[in-house]
Amino acid sequence: MLKAHLDAVELSLVASSGIAANAGHSIHKGTPREAFIKEFIDGHVSERVAVGMGEIIDCQSCPNPPATAQRNQYDIILYKRDYPRLNIGGGVYAFLAESVVATIEVKSTLDRHNMKRSIRAAHAAKQLTRNVVTSFHSGFQPPGILNYVVAFNGPMKMATVHGWLDPIHSELEIPLPILPLGDDRIGKAAPSIDGVFVLGKGVLVFDNAPIGFATDEIREVLPESRWQLADQPSGNLLYLFLLLTTAVSGVSGSWLNPLPYLRNCNVTNLSLAR
Repeated sequence: MLKAHLDAVELSLVASSGIAANAGHSIHKGTPREAFIKEFIDGHVSERVAVGMGEIIDCQSCPNPPATAQRNQYDIILYKRDYPRLNIGGGVYAFLAESVVATIEVKSTLDRHNMKRSIRAAHAAKQLTRNVVTSFHSGFQPPGILNYVVAFNGPMKMATVHGWLDPIHSELEIPLPILPLGDDRIGKAAPSIDGVFVLGKGVLVFDNAPIGFATDEIREVLPESRWQLADQPSGNLLYLFLLLTTAVSGVSGSWLNPLPYLRNCNVTNLSLAR
């Protein structure tokens, strides 16, 4: 039932994207696609998280950053409902890094240029500092902010997408780690993107997820491997659904430590009274 349902949703999204493709301006082609993905998330992802659009800040973020340090705007941000957000206006928000579970970049057509932009944005999200106090946790806890790319069109083979990754990471000077065997690989955060899903065509994911298709016996044949990829006309949305569901299903007794956000706040003329 689960696979049949999500395969039908994937097929519906691909078909719906064909309607937007008839638009006469590129901005009108992208916006409906983002709405389609948001509809999928709203209808399928746990209510522990909410959906927003905007930028992510941490305790080091400053107002009006220079052009060389501008923050990325993410198409879709999944954030914990019990954390605050800052209303920038126009439906755009700034989300505390501590609250963000995952980002999703939506692409009408995935090409090398778009992939490079997504990798740069994902790496920026991974660099943010999160100040959280944790008393206990149970179940899977993502090692950092997860970053996914969903595309409605792209190369016929996911091997083409994979072929872009090493050169782009080298150009951006982002090192790619060697993943250990066993459970230790699950706690090793991806340096940039965690997965790419081309609807109706295939999937590519960083091989640190708690659910996947490879085993350590398979990995021993190629111990330096970092990615799992598959060409498939269906099952791609299902895999994204499972990854997002797993990311929010763990239990954690944790809360925000707000003090680092106040590092530049000074109280003058303080006095005590009784």
